[in-house]
Amino acid sequence: MTGKAYLVGAGPGRADLISVRGLALLRAADVVIFDRLIARELLQELRPQAERIFVGKQGHRPNSMPQDEINALLVSRVQAGSQVVRLKGGDGFVFGRGGEECLALAAAGLPFEIVPGVSAAIAAPAFAGIPVTHRDLASAFVVVTGNEDPAKEETSVDWSQLAQLPTLVVMMGARRVSVICDTLGKHGRDPASPAAAIGSATTRQQRVVCSTLAGLPQAMARAQIHAPAVLVFGDVVTLRDRLDWFTPDEGGAGFLPMERAVP
Repeated sequence: MTGKAYLVGAGPGRADLISVRGLALLRAADVVIFDRLIARELLQELRPQAERIFVGKQGHRPNSMPQDEINALLVSRVQAGSQVVRLKGGDGFVFGRGGEECLALAAAGLPFEIVPGVSAAIAAPAFAGIPVTHRDLASAFVVVTGNEDPAKEETSVDWSQLAQLPTLVVMMGARRVSVICDTLGKHGRDPASPAAAIGSATTRQQRVVCSTLAGLPQAMARAQIHAPAVLVFGDVVTLRDRLDWFTPDEGGAGFLPMERAVP
């Protein structure tokens, strides 16, 4: 049997936000190579004989599997003839290193398919009642990683330009929120401008705090919002007061039962 890899975006955290295509492939997989920030309920959908391989990363902890080893693992399982699902949180092509993994497969001459997922960059604000665009407030938004230190001399991100944008969404920025806010302020963003942080978005553990650019780090500390979290800067944050729809603790708004479909 010819092996093939499927790069599947699992969505932003909640199990039933995976795509129909992604769920069908997950149920038919021989091997599932999965990350840390996926809903563990999804693993219950696997066939009993499916091989499960955890390769999740957390920050820069030394016990995380290096990306080169993940690439090699993916290649070896496909070469062995397995149908492999590479299950990644959010969307694999949005700061998920999915491009690197597909390049490794392409270099080895192996077939692969991309199954997009719902990115936390949009879903986290949406579940907090914050639209990233609005005709009266923001006609553009940009998503940037906060995993790169904006204060370092060789940063590849132009924070002076980002500071001027109507809506700025920062992923993986919880650990550096103070530096990010300070840098945006130094580049001209109003310290009193609206800002928000969404932790554990779309899940029963979701927490949201709204503040200002200057006050966001302290507000996050008081609310005990840590990684994984998405930061949002812009006037769209003010809409949360009217659009706050998600109640994490209510049964009807938690995980919904996923009906089994024929893969």
